[in-house]
Amino acid sequence: MHLIKICICAFCIFLVSCKSSDFQKPIQIAFLADVHLQDVYTQFEDTDYRGILNKTTGNYNTIRTMGAQLKSTRLFNENYFAFITALDELAAKNIKLVVLPGDFSDDGQPINVKALKRILNDYKGKYGMQFFLTTGNHDPVRPFTISGGKYDFMGINGRKQAIVSDSSLIRNNPRELTTVVTEEIKKWGYKEIVEELSDFGFFPQKKFLYWETPTSTYEYETYNLEKALKASGLKSRMYKMPNSSITIPDMSYLVEPAEGLWLLAIDANVYLPKKTTSGENQDSVEFSSANVGYNNILTHKKHLVTWAKKVADKAKRKGKTLIAFSHYPMVEFNDGASKEIKSLFGDEKMQAHRIPKDIVSETFADAGIQIHFGGHMHMNDTGIFTSKKGNILFNIQVPSLAAYVPAYKILTINSATELEIETKVLEEVADFDSFFPWYEKEYDYLKKAGQSPLWGKEILSSKNYRTYTGKHLEGLVKSRFIPNDWPEPFRDKLTLETGKELLSSVKSQDIEALQTELDKAGLTLADFEQWKGVDMIFDFYRLRNADKLAVTDIGEHRLKQYIFLCNKLKKFENDEMILWANLFYKSYNGAACINFIIDLDSSTIRNLSNN
Repeated sequence: MHLIKICICAFCIFLVSCKSSDFQKPIQIAFLADVHLQDVYTQFEDTDYRGILNKTTGNYNTIRTMGAQLKSTRLFNENYFAFITALDELAAKNIKLVVLPGDFSDDGQPINVKALKRILNDYKGKYGMQFFLTTGNHDPVRPFTISGGKYDFMGINGRKQAIVSDSSLIRNNPRELTTVVTEEIKKWGYKEIVEELSDFGFFPQKKFLYWETPTSTYEYETYNLEKALKASGLKSRMYKMPNSSITIPDMSYLVEPAEGLWLLAIDANVYLPKKTTSGENQDSVEFSSANVGYNNILTHKKHLVTWAKKVADKAKRKGKTLIAFSHYPMVEFNDGASKEIKSLFGDEKMQAHRIPKDIVSETFADAGIQIHFGGHMHMNDTGIFTSKKGNILFNIQVPSLAAYVPAYKILTINSATELEIETKVLEEVADFDSFFPWYEKEYDYLKKAGQSPLWGKEILSSKNYRTYTGKHLEGLVKSRFIPNDWPEPFRDKLTLETGKELLSSVKSQDIEALQTELDKAGLTLADFEQWKGVDMIFDFYRLRNADKLAVTDIGEHRLKQYIFLCNKLKKFENDEMILWANLFYKSYNGAACINFIIDLDSSTIRNLSNN
């Protein structure tokens, strides 16, 4: 009899284990990163200002200038329509679980956070979608609410319109229109943002099977909504800055939205105080941006590592599939070329300060995190890190909807160990060209005023959203990246010479042997005369942002020329050229990043298509 009881108990445990670890049908989760939503239809509540009238649509719009967009790594205006298009596609696919891993707003302004809430509630109500958010360095910009504003909104006749949250921020500029003052453009802190977006993961809901924070003390077996609600208040979720009396909210959480699935939302924002004095009120402390990401976690938010290990251990014991996400990458995102980037450009260029240190990846891999989805970099990438103990961490970088190439990821959990990832590019976006007439007016105004427009008018000939984001990137490369990041005289040599001249500059080449190699590769010297180094640089940025998704824009034949040149430049008697060749080559030869399968049991990855 005793033996029968033991067998029954063992069988029950087996059934519970199967129920937790095996999904009756695949579960799908969409990841939409770096939406950077700005409400282009803003209706301010504390001012009569309505924006600019678009006579074509009859709507009033609050948008930024094209000049502003081409100074930024993200779009401000058209991404509003891209977000709607992405959500419509998810609704058509009947995907119910949607993750927004940070930078879901422009800068955490009330107008933009409220617009996001309206949109998410609309899709929640119409299609039964559940949204899970985590914070990025743009939401909030600082841990506590601060004044803010922008001086480059679009005004009448193409002129700049400043909109600020208080009169102390007004700048006197005779060329600009009268400044609009509204509280709704200030930059909200944690408290205001998460309370406004409380229904989207930050707090427990009745329909969740489980929910916890790093500071909650209840166990999975004794969980109930009442306990979770009690533990979810901001006062219970504060952490203390090292060597300081300052306390800051940590909005990390773990949620089980479907049987067997655990989503681990890591709030990896670390806001370092710029200056503090004894007895100073923390409300008056100035903080730096949180844009560095995980490199500050190990020194300032160690509790997250402890918690992540606890969650991973518990997920393994209970047979849960654990998917972690945060705003920042947890693994190097340069296809193994970070060393070349730092050597060629320095530690302060090419966003090198944002590259996670190996100790970060090592720590989280050994904590038991196997797969992590991140944003922040506006890149399509798969990073794979193996710790000294042999633990493997896959970091999936989700592209931004507000930059080239605009795309999102869909994770399909086929089983507890087989994860399928698809990358969906937004080629066509309805109404993406709605504001082009205003950009025309902006261009004409700058020209008549004797100012040099900072952007090429050809961007307004874009036929679809993908092309538009590509031209946005091209403008950034020429006006910002090359002048600011690339060292002289290497920059001048590379940008001005043709591919043929670069190929010919490699010493100790036998011309006949070179011609034979070109013939075997299906190339000619004439091919290399069709482009200059500046074209190769632009295509490098395409690869850097989009990885293999950029191949269709660059062209297979041109890429073949670049790779041929790189193999030759590696033999060059110039360290910079060798670094450049290795950097470009590695950027083209990263891990699978478009459509692929990850096997968590064997820690392997394989392509589902030729990408």
